[in-house]
Amino acid sequence: MITTRPAQTRVRVSFNGEVIAESTAALVLEERNYPPVYYLPRTDVKMERLIRTSHTSYCPHKGHATYYSISNGGQTAKNAVWSYETPIESVAAIRELLAFYPDRVSIEIGGGAGR
Repeated sequence: MITTRPAQTRVRVSFNGEVIAESTAALVLEERNYPPVYYLPRTDVKMERLIRTSHTSYCPHKGHATYYSISNGGQTAKNAVWSYETPIESVAAIRELLAFYPDRVSIEIGGGAGR
């Protein structure tokens, strides 16, 4: 079973010393025994640092995902970001939001929605 809900906290994503994304409007997706995944609105992401790639994947519970690499300061994290642009209806809340692989970026959770 997959659930989504507002994260109700600040989510900050950094790569190579630069904050790439920061949001108090993120959603958290929880799926069985997997760690929670935070999905951020594109308006809270430095989209100019992302490079869309040709990589795609398919999840029977979420649909087709597209991927982005992050480039900053001569460093690149290939396919470090993914998005379900047209997800399956049961997870429509994550449509066009962006998620980041925690082993390719630094993700800080906390600080409260009021900060």
